[in-house]
Amino acid sequence: MHFVIVTGLSGAGRSQALKRLEDIGYFCVDNLPPVLMPNFAKYCFDLESPLNRVAVAVDMRMGVMFENIYGAIAELKATEGIDLEILYLDANDETLVKRFKQTRRQHPLSVHGQLITGINLERDKLKRLKDMAQNVIDTSTYSIKKLGEVIDRLFSEDDPHTIQLCVTSFGYKRGIPLDADMVFDMRFIPNPFYVDELKELNGKSQKVKDYVLSFECTMDFIKKVVDIVNTIAPHYLEQDKKQLNIAIGCTGGMHRSVVVAEEIFRVLNEQHHRVVLEHRDIRLDTQDDNESKEVT
Repeated sequence: MHFVIVTGLSGAGRSQALKRLEDIGYFCVDNLPPVLMPNFAKYCFDLESPLNRVAVAVDMRMGVMFENIYGAIAELKATEGIDLEILYLDANDETLVKRFKQTRRQHPLSVHGQLITGINLERDKLKRLKDMAQNVIDTSTYSIKKLGEVIDRLFSEDDPHTIQLCVTSFGYKRGIPLDADMVFDMRFIPNPFYVDELKELNGKSQKVKDYVLSFECTMDFIKKVVDIVNTIAPHYLEQDKKQLNIAIGCTGGMHRSVVVAEEIFRVLNEQHHRVVLEHRDIRLDTQDDNESKEVT
């Protein structure tokens, strides 16, 4: 049985993640007290038609009952036949505050109505659980559609002995992706922004690609990153990590990081890795209404 514990910060998208898991075939239960999890897993085993894909969402709404989560995790790990995985949903403080104000919900740990105090307290209480998670997703810039796509990639019935590589370009002025495992800075490459004919283009333009890839340091860097990924990816699998997030940054996330991310994606794809590509900041102002609908 594949048993997924969905958890994380309030407002980071747990409900949407659980709904998506249900859509792709998981039997889902929301807010199950942790002390009941081992018996619940046994019950799913003992059914006439045993369930082989189960997801349970747990969070700080359950108060003191949440304290049993670590004992439940230890018992589930020790149970033969259960493949336990923890999915942790995260987001930055600014995004969480915005989402709570939009929904007008009260944070479960807010003190005297102080939202940011509740967020910080929850983040501190969940730190150990986040460290235990096999997959951490930062939903700060995600639409519901985007979160669904990530859940599909992580929990579809693909070969469990291969790792999912995610290459993301980003701009430092909007912050480093919270879920990045490896972060690389492209600001050592000459900036196309200062070339008049390239300034208004982005890294998907062939002219910008030709410019960025014309530098020997760029090509050397790409080769070294691919070598690093090929070296460490098998060890991530040994540690039960099923996703490796590679973040490629430049100043604005429009030129250099886009070109380099696309080239790394191309090479890894040619090597037959399971790899996906995302440009986090290149299209912030041009998303359609469906894509821009936020996770709450």
